[in-house]
Amino acid sequence: MSAEPTSGQGSAATAAGPGELSSSRLPAPAWTLAAIAAGSLVILGTYLWVLTSQPATLGQDLGHTTLGVMLGYLVGAVLIAAGTLPRIPRGIFALMPVAIALNIVTGQVVGTMTPIPLYLDSLGTVLIGVLAGPAAGALTGILGNVIWGVTINPTVIAFTAGAAFIGAAAGWAARLGAFRALWWAVLAGAVAGIPTGALGAPVAAFLFGGGLGVGTGGVVATLQAAGLEMLHATFAQSVVSDIADKALIFALAFVVIWALPRRLRSRYPFTGHSFTPRASHPAAPQTAPRSQAETAQ
Repeated sequence: MSAEPTSGQGSAATAAGPGELSSSRLPAPAWTLAAIAAGSLVILGTYLWVLTSQPATLGQDLGHTTLGVMLGYLVGAVLIAAGTLPRIPRGIFALMPVAIALNIVTGQVVGTMTPIPLYLDSLGTVLIGVLAGPAAGALTGILGNVIWGVTINPTVIAFTAGAAFIGAAAGWAARLGAFRALWWAVLAGAVAGIPTGALGAPVAAFLFGGGLGVGTGGVVATLQAAGLEMLHATFAQSVVSDIADKALIFALAFVVIWALPRRLRSRYPFTGHSFTPRASHPAAPQTAPRSQAETAQ
């Protein structure tokens, strides 16, 4: 299916070929950037408030302070979701429920029921980010955490900011070509795990008293027994666990993406960043062009 000249996907959409999903659309309106910026500022403000004030009532009960922190992260995530929605290829929405279900199942089993100090709750988010770009990845992370929190585990709602970030980071890494080689995918995941862990550490420390899962909670308890304060112990656990977790998830995403049939990959033009012309689409240019819609993400 060829794209119109005013399509937000430009030549990348044109390369998709007949019968493939069309992601063409008009460029996202300017207000979407304002919504994303506002959401990021709300999350950053909440994060800095938790770090600097460390309210004594956090984590002790579901009082006004704890609920206020959770609300700040949730409001910020909703604003980001509103801003990213118009920037996402419509064809990717069919895959989002599968990705969200994958996040919830693996996260619930690995993160809360096993002694492994990992989470594996963002594999679906990363896959969407690689297939459709940063905006789609961020929205998948947000929706996944909100649905997971409403249906099974309310505590994960407070970690929605990190879920949005890792989805966006997967898209950014794919755009830079990190998923053209396993080594680069692992390195990109490890780097992305550092800010992800930093985002979650104060929430885990002051809202929930440390690690939430069996494995992560055990690591925090061990570090506290070694003499570290709660925040320092949780920060160390979060960063180390997230580095390993995201490196593994990016590696798994690399394997899944490369295992997809070529025709299925070509339905999502953003994957042109992750494959050479021979591996992705015979008619694709040597370097995947950055379309207007992708630049706006």
